[in-house]
Amino acid sequence: MSKVVERFLNYVRVDTASDANSPSQPSTYRQVEFGTALAAEMRAIGLTDAHIDEHGYVYATLPGNVDRAVPTIGFIAHMDVVADVPSANVKPQIVLNYDGGEIVLHAELGHKMTPQDYPELLNYIGQDIITTDGTTLLGADNKAGIAEILTAVEHLLMHPEIKRGPIRIAFTPDEEIARGTIKFDVAKFGADFAYTLDGGEVGGIEFETFNAASAKIAIKGRNIHPGAAKNKMKNALLMAMEFNAMLPAAERPGHTENYEGFFHLTELRGSPEQAELKYIVRDHSRPLFEARKARLQAIGEYLNGVYGEGSFTVALVDSYYNMEEKIRPVLHIVELAKSAMRELDIVPVTSPVRGGTDGARLSFMELPCPNVFTGGHNYHGTHEYIPIPSMEKAVQVILKINELNCR
Repeated sequence: MSKVVERFLNYVRVDTASDANSPSQPSTYRQVEFGTALAAEMRAIGLTDAHIDEHGYVYATLPGNVDRAVPTIGFIAHMDVVADVPSANVKPQIVLNYDGGEIVLHAELGHKMTPQDYPELLNYIGQDIITTDGTTLLGADNKAGIAEILTAVEHLLMHPEIKRGPIRIAFTPDEEIARGTIKFDVAKFGADFAYTLDGGEVGGIEFETFNAASAKIAIKGRNIHPGAAKNKMKNALLMAMEFNAMLPAAERPGHTENYEGFFHLTELRGSPEQAELKYIVRDHSRPLFEARKARLQAIGEYLNGVYGEGSFTVALVDSYYNMEEKIRPVLHIVELAKSAMRELDIVPVTSPVRGGTDGARLSFMELPCPNVFTGGHNYHGTHEYIPIPSMEKAVQVILKINELNCR
């Protein structure tokens, strides 16, 4: 078993789900425990300054060994997994020499994956694939990235004859709840640029993300006994449904792709007296993003005119912005990753990220940070999987980026 696979299988068995409802930093203590173990592992392989700080960030340095100045590169991955899917008691299994048919994940429960549902499986015929047992997520998002970074770094430590510039490593908490960079110390990290290892299938190199915001609409109704409600009741639940109906149905996640933005209703709760809607708002275009936020405000204002001032309160909070704005001026760092892939006979694939990464926020904190593939598929679900050769290629890309940086 290769080192990257051994690491990955150990990591995914640790539950590191973050908690959006927790006010602490990091949001869960299990991330601190995992980060503490990672820091100890890094010290054991020779990264003497590896440590976890009081905010749950793990930092380490691999000093350079070249006799001239070269840029300091950072490699970053996040430790947490989503809490929306069971994340404890992960039981990874390896499908050897995949034959192109259905993959039985759990025979007793009838869980399986088929090429009919996931056609990309056919790209991995003859390869060994790590899957779940169909009852939990796998955790390749983003423990694959951690395993790949540490395996590449360990290889460089074991082969001092390989020239390298300074390399900085960081593992962050709470990326899945959009708090992964709140306390990240860019100055302490000290990299000229970095890469998050947090992408999908082989070849991915991404530097365009959504602009993102969260929206909360508080709705104040008036509850009256239904027998005496005529011309008096204002049912907050129905008012919430009316608000949602005023958003274009075609601009929901299930109907959009590529550069198309959306309004995504994530929560509806309440009673006839009061209700609350929560949305995430996304668009790659900054003007269209601002227009989406303005639309929510305009709907609230219109409905306040119908139901009375104060019936609808729209609160918007920006989450992150399209990192392309910060990457375009330093596009050579994207070209460096693409060149590394080409030298390994990997075809680089650049596509817009229909989401965000720690790298998007870090890029606006003056640390340009594109996103590189880890090799995984079906993130955030019980059908998550990752082909072993894809993980090994990610390790090779990290090593090749270092090599090209020293030429």
